[in-house]
Amino acid sequence: MIFDTHAHYDDDAFDEDRDTLLGEIFSSGICCITDVGASVKSSKSAVALSKKWPQIYAAVGVHPDSTADMTEEDIETLRSLAQEKKVVAIGEIGLDYYWDNSPREVQKKWFERQLALAREVDLPVIIHSREAAKDTMDIMREAAKAGNTGVIHCYSYAAPMAKEYISMGFFIGIGGVLTFKNARIIKEVASEIPLSSIVLETDSPYLAPVPYRGKRNNSMYLKEVVKQLAQIKQVSEEIVITTTLANAKRLYRLEENCG
Repeated sequence: MIFDTHAHYDDDAFDEDRDTLLGEIFSSGICCITDVGASVKSSKSAVALSKKWPQIYAAVGVHPDSTADMTEEDIETLRSLAQEKKVVAIGEIGLDYYWDNSPREVQKKWFERQLALAREVDLPVIIHSREAAKDTMDIMREAAKAGNTGVIHCYSYAAPMAKEYISMGFFIGIGGVLTFKNARIIKEVASEIPLSSIVLETDSPYLAPVPYRGKRNNSMYLKEVVKQLAQIKQVSEEIVITTTLANAKRLYRLEENCG
């Protein structure tokens, strides 16, 4: 059974067929999904989904793109949401210098504040980092010393940095990009880091794997990522599935029978 550790089924892209699609997903070998907030609004939606579906967990947080107008009141809302039974992480949080939708110093401020919140409520973090490798690592080195654990979502940097994150106790999130023909760097990362440090994710509705690239992504497509990862690691698909499921449970501190 496959655990999709990062998806956005609260997204508008699923408004027309959300319940039907989720029913198909949970009948197809996907055991659990973590629906991840990217704003206060979507965090509330993720929690609502987790209450509706036994197999869905929630993460609450504000994505760097949405931090420009963030306030301490938002932190208190996230703190309240984090008390919900099925909230398993603070995220996604981090830095995004590709879109630069929020000033970089503002991104850093609220990144560090949400890392502190995660420590206060004793939850792991889901880290978004795009074209911000050095600043993210500088912040995460201090955060790890302070006690943060979690996952580097949609990992896009080189293998040496992935190994440093793993040494700090973090998991590496790998999804559909692994199947892209031009994805040399993430293929090298997958080859060089231990399977025990990898979790599977879709980032649905984004980043669908080959042969679905360009289409709306969903958790059923993770089977293509499993296939590619098995080839890279030279193990069976079953080993990839069972190992990454165990990793996801450790990441989110879940009991043996999640979902």
